[in-house]
Amino acid sequence: MMKNIPVTYLHWPIILCGFILTAILLLTTNHALSEVKRYTGQTIYVPIYSHIYSGNRELPFYLTATLSIRNTDPDQPITVTAIDYYDSNGKLLKKYLQKNLTLNPMASTRVVIKESDKGGGSGANFIVKWESKNRVSEPIIESIMIGAQMQQGISFTSRGQVIKETE
Repeated sequence: MMKNIPVTYLHWPIILCGFILTAILLLTTNHALSEVKRYTGQTIYVPIYSHIYSGNRELPFYLTATLSIRNTDPDQPITVTAIDYYDSNGKLLKKYLQKNLTLNPMASTRVVIKESDKGGGSGANFIVKWESKNRVSEPIIESIMIGAQMQQGISFTSRGQVIKETE
């Protein structure tokens, strides 16, 4: 029998598991109870890479870039008011919207920069502005770049960054 061994030595694995399970439960509950933030508009900066560099000689690897704008709200439309494309020096290259674009609930749109379009450079970007009459869940605005040369291919994504929120 183990009469002289303190109880804490025998039960510490059970106590530790209890603490871990409690922490997981608290974290899960807090996450589940957190409310989805809602907005009436934002201005988003989205990095676009028309090419990246590889090798010791910094050879350009040209890419096709897709800007994706997705309305994540299941009930309300959003209105995209600007999709402006800038080069690495901050010079406006093209305004992609001549009039506002309404995205219905769960709808999306895209803009494609062809691999042959090298005007943007490796530091190109989009400024996307959107608004809504009602508070909506934040849209997903990101870029997807893909390229292939010989037998090598590359693809990656870049998420947009909010630079201004509409009050």
